Amino acid sequence: MIDNKISTRVVLQVLPHMGAGGLVRGAIDSAAAQVGAGWVALVASEGGHGVRELERVGAHHFHLPLASKNPIVMYRNVRRLRRLITEYKIDLLHARSRAPAWSALAAARQSGLPLITTFHGTYSHRSRLKRYYNKVMTLGDGVISISQHIADHVREVYGVSDDRVHVIYRGIDIDLFDPARVSAERVVNLANDWRLADPIPVIMMPGRLARWKGQKILIEALARLGRRDVRCLIIGEDQGRHRYRRELEELIKKRDLTDVIYLPGHCRDMPAAYMLSDVVVSASTEPEAFGRVVVEAQAMGRPVVASDHGASRETIIHGKTGWTFRPGDPEALADALRHSLALTSGERERLAYGAISHVRHRFTVESMRIRTMTAYREVLAQTTLVDRG
Repeated sequence: MIDNKISTRVVLQVLPHMGAGGLVRGAIDSAAAQVGAGWVALVASEGGHGVRELERVGAHHFHLPLASKNPIVMYRNVRRLRRLITEYKIDLLHARSRAPAWSALAAARQSGLPLITTFHGTYSHRSRLKRYYNKVMTLGDGVISISQHIADHVREVYGVSDDRVHVIYRGIDIDLFDPARVSAERVVNLANDWRLADPIPVIMMPGRLARWKGQKILIEALARLGRRDVRCLIIGEDQGRHRYRRELEELIKKRDLTDVIYLPGHCRDMPAAYMLSDVVVSASTEPEAFGRVVVEAQAMGRPVVASDHGASRETIIHGKTGWTFRPGDPEALADALRHSLALTSGERERLAYGAISHVRHRFTVESMRIRTMTAYREVLAQTTLVDRG
């Protein structure tokens, strides 16, 4: 039973699932902000392991088939959402993905409620049908974009006016990603697991194994770097892309880098992993909507090297907290790696201080929560004014 008598507002977030990813992380953080403000935080999705954490922050979850793109299921979801709206006296809907957004839009309009959407990526938009499907994410009374890069995309492709767009960067938990809070024991244990016994420079590339993430660009760059006194860790699961993983392994062998590059799979202690690294790489061949890895690495005081497009231009201060290189160019990446690996201890300390300060000033969970609540209040206030008018 949910008691909403003492709460100011009730917000329902809708998303496909509560599995992994920035979309889920954002929903949990936003729910925590609502609870912290004395509001009632509700989330509807098909469920997943994130439900437990969601409930720990004081939110309530409803299992609905919101991942489905079947028109009949989506139509039925409108009725399901309207029942929740009536039963829990919901004030605002927040849609975080396209399929559930179509149902949320209809439910909101039929119930006379405001709707906020979050644009988490550029999505495929080459065909007219795709653009129509995507456009639901621009039809909210407020549109949250997770970077200025996404805000520009929303304006240019879909013609959304700036007065409806709220740029709210994803937030990093600076208590978790804090060099001072990572024990030596954690770092040593991870080094042993990954067979990093020798004190040599470590290049790290975290992220799921996917073609657009640019693992092959890094492998080719290491071949051009020509150093055998480094170790490269390409961290991440293939998520069923077994063929692509085999391609990476074959390329590593072809470039004679089997003693340089290691693919350890998933890592459960990323703060310790960052502490092991001397430089962290993001070599995405397509623009990142935000690029959490780049921000996490900077929060840990590590130099970063990233493709010069997308949100990397916003999250990195080139030459001060890291470097950018031409996307898809192994030679340019190799040059950036040479530069970062050649830093003196004094230069590393100065970079670390600047990188940590940069993240704590712009990319914290607390900042994201405050800005999200501000967006909620603005949309609710605007709706109230319209109703009164």
